[in-house]
Amino acid sequence: MSIKRATLLTSIAFLLAALPVSGHHSFAAQYDAQKSISLKGKVTKVEWANPHVYFYMEVSDENGAVATWAVENGPPTSLFREGWRKDTLKTGDVITVQGFRAKDGSNTANARSVVLADGKRVFAGSSGDGESSKNGKQ
Repeated sequence: MSIKRATLLTSIAFLLAALPVSGHHSFAAQYDAQKSISLKGKVTKVEWANPHVYFYMEVSDENGAVATWAVENGPPTSLFREGWRKDTLKTGDVITVQGFRAKDGSNTANARSVVLADGKRVFAGSSGDGESSKNGKQ
């Protein structure tokens, strides 16, 4: 391979690496900051992964019908800074989530804070309204 070709391929690789990741979305693209929601239910699954931690919960409505909700949180590093650990939420825990509903009306929410089974309130490290326990806002 010629030096010119190797230089060109290396340059292209660096340019591609510098492009933003298209899989990530902004809060405003998916969630409505004017539609706050409170969900109380049982945790059924927790997924610790980048770019966001998700957990799923079963929530009963006023008629007793159960729906599964997907709840988005911040990235793992943000949650760790907020005091979360991988065992903070466990399958079967009954929790309360304060957050914002998805614009598309699906059973998806972006969490702002979570009241854990033991009554402790933790922030979700999300980008939704920019608030966290670290900046003193609630």
